[in-house]
Amino acid sequence: MVAKLKDVADLVGVSVTTVSRVINNYGSLSEKTIKKVHNAMAQLHYQPNALARAMQGKPSQFIGLIFPNLTNPFFAELVNELEHQLFAKGYKTIIASSAENRQIEHEYLSMLFANQVDGIISGSHNLGIEEYQQLTAPIVSFDRYLSDNIPIVAADSYRGGKLAAQFMLHQHVQRLAVIVDEDTSVSPTLNRLQGVVDCLNQSNVNFTTVSREDISTTDFPRHYDGVIASNDVQALQIVHQYQEAHLKMNHDFFVTGYDGSQLIQQIAPDLPTVVQPIHALADQLIKTLLKRINDRSAKVESVTLPIKFKK
Repeated sequence: MVAKLKDVADLVGVSVTTVSRVINNYGSLSEKTIKKVHNAMAQLHYQPNALARAMQGKPSQFIGLIFPNLTNPFFAELVNELEHQLFAKGYKTIIASSAENRQIEHEYLSMLFANQVDGIISGSHNLGIEEYQQLTAPIVSFDRYLSDNIPIVAADSYRGGKLAAQFMLHQHVQRLAVIVDEDTSVSPTLNRLQGVVDCLNQSNVNFTTVSREDISTTDFPRHYDGVIASNDVQALQIVHQYQEAHLKMNHDFFVTGYDGSQLIQQIAPDLPTVVQPIHALADQLIKTLLKRINDRSAKVESVTLPIKFKK
């Protein structure tokens, strides 16, 4: 049976009003009473009704997280860090994976606001969703343009692209491929490609842009001795292809990844990659969101954080 407010009150020996005041941090109460109420709540596994609190104009203490998928180690680690940091600040999270599907994200947005979350952090790739243009609720975007009134927190993609290209220049790669995703948005992620292109053009180095489909061909390793991949998972897939052709990484060919999650660095320590600061990104996303929650009329600027390159 689900515990009720009255069950907590009866266990402590106080009124329902006193328990409610403890939950809502309202009024003057002794530390002894507060501790007893919290102990009783834990003993009975009592959970305050977040929706009821929100309907009363009180914060629900829930934050929604929408990300394209959690199979990519970078997104998994970022969401885990967000959840950990938010919990330390007294918030619980509702995690939604949009699976890079517009309809799924539409339904998740409706669900999150129906449950009266205090705010949303979105790393959605489904750009142009009308809801983002219309919502006035506190939302912060990770590395994606969603709307003019939604601040973006991102790592320095342009410099990340330049560092990957500079690595290839230092290796004197002769036949360089640059993987291009289909994303045609105006999001900061595209700055990665621009950084690569600008760096290579300034050095008068020839390169070939190829799609993700192109790298699946069996003869791909014969055409290029260097590949700048879009992310670490893609980079490891490319490495596997070259190794199947009996070629040695960082000797016969060079590949750069992007993201630098802890998992990838552990299982592929020799992979050169651009490292995004996951802890700092989570911290800044939360700070930016809390600014919007605490003052919805305040102008909150977008923030770009520095990255590094791991050879």
